[in-house]
Amino acid sequence: MSENTSNPDHQPLDGMAPAEELATSDVEALAIAQAELAALKAKSADLADQFLRAKADAENARRRAEEDISKARKFAVESFAESLLPVTDSLEAGLAIKDATVAQIREGAEATLRQLKSALERNKVVEIAPAAGTKFDPHQHQAISVVPAEQEANTVVTVLQKGYLIADRVLRPALVTVTAPK
Repeated sequence: MSENTSNPDHQPLDGMAPAEELATSDVEALAIAQAELAALKAKSADLADQFLRAKADAENARRRAEEDISKARKFAVESFAESLLPVTDSLEAGLAIKDATVAQIREGAEATLRQLKSALERNKVVEIAPAAGTKFDPHQHQAISVVPAEQEANTVVTVLQKGYLIADRVLRPALVTVTAPK
């Protein structure tokens, strides 16, 4: 049978047969899809690489932070201990004097106490020594006894032992007597 050229349904379009046109369209679509797939694979590989790098950076940062914390714990008292060494030296020097008078011992003890207080202050250790009549603060004071007095209720009468703060945190509360409620 010969090719029927009089039938318009079987006429070639743009010089190609319908099967050839379909094949060309499929080839182009396949090429586009393959190009898109290659681009997506490259992007996926790049993102995977970025993820692994970010994960490694986070792990390194965590490890460095743990090392810093370990060092901070290990050497946290270094500055404090260093500031106490002159106090130790003064005490040893005072004890080395065999024939010291009471006045010399007292003078040496007062000088050593000043050194100690200075060392504490440099390290942010502050005394809690409320004056008589100060309102009782349960966060900084510990009431040892309650006594009747003429001043307002729940106020400090006397300080039995000073307390201390370190960086605004109570290291030891002040031991106080307070007034009884009327």
